[in-house]
Amino acid sequence: MITETQLTAIQTYALQKLAHDHSGHGRDHLQRVNRLARRLAKAEGANLNLTLAAAWLHDVIDDKLMADPAKAHQDLIAQLNAQNVTAADQTAIFAIIDHMSFSKSFNGPQKLSLEGQVVQDADRLDAIGAIGIARALYYSGHVGEKIYDPAIALREHMTREQYRHQPGTAINHFYEKLFKLAALMNTDTAKALAAHRTAVMHEFVDQFKAEWTADDKA
Repeated sequence: MITETQLTAIQTYALQKLAHDHSGHGRDHLQRVNRLARRLAKAEGANLNLTLAAAWLHDVIDDKLMADPAKAHQDLIAQLNAQNVTAADQTAIFAIIDHMSFSKSFNGPQKLSLEGQVVQDADRLDAIGAIGIARALYYSGHVGEKIYDPAIALREHMTREQYRHQPGTAINHFYEKLFKLAALMNTDTAKALAAHRTAVMHEFVDQFKAEWTADDKA
């Protein structure tokens, strides 16, 4: 059982690790994911402290954010050991954060605990809606992608390698990933939130394309 003291230490560690992120996965993202995870965990009956621990830590070993993911993994183990987090709780945390990312889905459906499903939903909810629009544009700028280019075709059957390494556009990203996330939510609470947030994104993209071609209405 993860204690409040351990959870506070985990929160501090995660916030320090992502303090200088400029890709849309920084402290504000962690804080929003945790608020969502708390809401979903209570609604779904998940173990709250385990859920929140994984929510704080879900990006600290991500290979798209860490220069040395293997070292980040070892650093996290050392941190959890220093806080006397039990082997069982460490196993449960890594079972979540090692398998919840969208990129892992290219290897087939990932089996997650209820707590893992909650954290995955919370993370995906923060990728859609008004916040998701802002983060998509922010991240595309961070990695040097264009906002939009009609000449760049949608990747209908994208591979993990393409997802991680082939440049796309911010607007294409809505079709290639973000519009798909509502159907991938695990919990009923997240599904309801995702439906509204997805509608917000569709309205934005429709308006964006109308303005791009100067076909918007007065």
